[in-house]
Formats: sequence, structure tokens, C-alpha cells
Amino acid sequence: MTLETLTGPADFELEVRRSRHLARAAPADSEDQAQAFIEAVSEASANHNCWAWRIGQAYRFGDDGEPAGTAGRPILAAIEGQGLDRVVVVVTRWFGGIKLGAGGLARAYGGAAAECLRTAGRRVLVVLRRVEVEAGFALSGPVHALLEAHGARKLGESFDSRGVRLSLELPEAQLDPFARALRDASRGQARLLGLDRPGRDA
Repeated sequence: MTLETLTGPADFELEVRRSRHLARAAPADSEDQAQAFIEAVSEASANHNCWAWRIGQAYRFGDDGEPAGTAGRPILAAIEGQGLDRVVVVVTRWFGGIKLGAGGLARAYGGAAAECLRTAGRRVLVVLRRVEVEAGFALSGPVHALLEAHGARKLGESFDSRGVRLSLELPEAQLDPFARALRDASRGQARLLGLDRPGRDA
């Protein structure tokens, strides 16, 4: 599944049995950014400011006084259910005097978050990988010729007695095609090294 993130902040308001739910979402590249957004949009006048975020494999959520599992987790489920990453959502609730029950709370929080995300602007999140290539001096030209064709960005270049060493970043989807092209162009003499954990960029 192709992951997406938001192009910018979004909001959506939902009223359920006189309780007002205001969902606000934004892209977040780090936990610090997510936490800053939560603090910035939380309303002191509200009864609850519940939230969730997902950034890569990391995620967190908070119920802010609501019964466990009725607020933060449904918000997180809304993020994951729409294939989003690097996203933070805060749903603020002003109690209207009628209790919703655990199921009603979960539907209200999850529904407000899901509708906010559904109407938000999105962009595809490209998974990037960092690799290193070692090749003899004679192969430097052919290796460089492969970079643009595979969307690779050169991060660094060094030389030693054996040849050239390139540090590259390229879309994960291009990793296998690049490896095959490198093998063919160098007749197996160039080496692909140092695969890291996936990072994400736009």
C-alpha cells in the first residue's frame, strides 16, 4: 500500500448528542513536531483534548481523561485505516450533557478524525533508502550515468586506491532496478553496500 501524508493542516467539526468534537490534523516529521501541534491546538476550555500520531514505525495516543480505548486508539485507527504516515490528529471535545457510552465515544472520536483526514489534502510519501556503491575508477562514468535514471541523489563521493565510493539516496522502489542495472553495467564488479533502514521523504 502506498503511504501518504498531509499537505498541510486540516480540521473538521462534528456534533454528537450535543457534544461538540473538533478534529484537527497536520503533517509531522518528528515526535517533537507532533507534540508541539498537540500543545498548540489543545483547548483549555474543552473537557478533553485527545490525540494520536504515527511517524514511521513509531506511534502514540492519549485519551486525556476519557475511558481507556475510547478516544486515542480510535483516532490512531483512523490514521492507519487511511494509509497515512507522519500525521498527528487532535480531537477536542466539549461535553454537551448527554453521555455517549464507550461505543459512542469511540465512534465520535474515530469518526471525527477519519472525516478530517478524508477531506485533507494529501501527497504520496516516498520511502527513501541510503546505499553505498564501490567501483573501480574505470566504472565511475557508467555508475554516475545510472543515478538520474533511478532517481538517486548523490550524498557524497570519495576515492581511494581501489576506486570510487559513492553515498546515495534513492526511492526504495528503485533499489532493485538500480542494483540490477549496476550489476549489468559493471559486469558484477561494482558493489552495493550499507543498506540502511528505510527513511521517508516527500
